[in-house]
Amino acid sequence: MTDEEFTIALTVRSWVERTVIRLGLCPFAGKVSRENTIRYVVTDADSEPALLGALRVELGRVEETTLLIHPRVLADFDVYNQFLDRVDALLEEMGLVGVYQVASFHPEYRFEGTETDDPANRTNRSPYPLLHVLREDRLAEAVDSYPDVHLIPERNMALMRKLHEAD
Repeated sequence: MTDEEFTIALTVRSWVERTVIRLGLCPFAGKVSRENTIRYVVTDADSEPALLGALRVELGRVEETTLLIHPRVLADFDVYNQFLDRVDALLEEMGLVGVYQVASFHPEYRFEGTETDDPANRTNRSPYPLLHVLREDRLAEAVDSYPDVHLIPERNMALMRKLHEAD
């Protein structure tokens, strides 16, 4: 790992700890962080095909959860968002639908129907574009033990708006 990649991974890890875990945006992240089962991978991919190749490799390695950080490609959120269809197609092509799930995080993340500056978008805003690869069986175990899991996104959006008002 180069110094630059180390710094990028450290920045993302700090974001996970300070934002995702401390604010409780993902009630499952604390456990995998404490167990040290989050894999932070910085790819040097500089094109969409190269990123799909890096993702293909990671899909063969994921044991719990991987953050595939790609700082050199898909800086534009709209292009990134369209790319997610290719991610879904890759999962289907590899026969991994139902085995893995890929969540999306981006510095310019924007939920459909929100304005760019809506604080609710911060729930999925990361320091660098990244793909969060999760094993569905591990996720299912966590979800089964958490009440009202379907309310998490709504709660997170409300929290981010409340924190913004307090600023």
